[in-house]
Amino acid sequence: MLERLGRATIRRAEEASYAFGFFAQVMRESILFFRRRQVGFKVLVMQILFTGVEALRISAVLAVAIGAAINLIGSSLLAEFGQSKLMYSLLIIVITRELGPLLTAFIVIARSGTAIATELGGMVVAHEIEAYVAVGVNPISYLAAPRLLGVVASMLTLDVYFNLFGLAGSFAVVQLIKPIAFDEYFRNLLEVLGAGDLLMGLLKSLVFGVIIAVASLYRGFAVERASTEVPVAGIRAVGSSFMLCIVADVLLTAMQYLG
Repeated sequence: MLERLGRATIRRAEEASYAFGFFAQVMRESILFFRRRQVGFKVLVMQILFTGVEALRISAVLAVAIGAAINLIGSSLLAEFGQSKLMYSLLIIVITRELGPLLTAFIVIARSGTAIATELGGMVVAHEIEAYVAVGVNPISYLAAPRLLGVVASMLTLDVYFNLFGLAGSFAVVQLIKPIAFDEYFRNLLEVLGAGDLLMGLLKSLVFGVIIAVASLYRGFAVERASTEVPVAGIRAVGSSFMLCIVADVLLTAMQYLG
């Protein structure tokens, strides 16, 4: 029993060490990416197109629905206590700081995290990774770095996009319940919107983007030789990304409010 536990502990330590080394190498190649313009530029463009551009529609619909729901619930509850003004603070806190980055991350995980892991897993099974190495192309530089940069850039853009549509959606609902002038509504929002709110939302999007990309890349490259491992890699990428993003969100929020 103790021997089995010891082996499991050693194996987990080796996996953690490998994962940290993989993360360090991906980050290094990502920093050096733009010095090698010909390497992986098409992969970067395609990743931004798939992760960012093609997710704009679902992000807009979700943001408008969330903004509308918050306004409907908040306006009815806060009015009972004579605190209708707090609606603007609630919108900024929930959409800009919390739900914007987190829901955007969930969209990216569901679409791109799975796609990255399964695509790379399929390449491993088809021996394409070995072919890259054989001709002197570093798979991390050509396949991993542009995907990480593409996911991060898309996360930042989608977060801003989500915030805009979330606040616009809440304004549309306000017009149905209690019409208010456009300039008055957004002036009240800007009064409670601080630079810290925007920076925290962007910081979370940056961190979530790195987590999703690295977790998906790691699971994709971890596939060995069996094609049955490819869908498993996608499932593990989604699970790891969800868990790590939630943990990171809690830590960043705690740093903001307790720091």
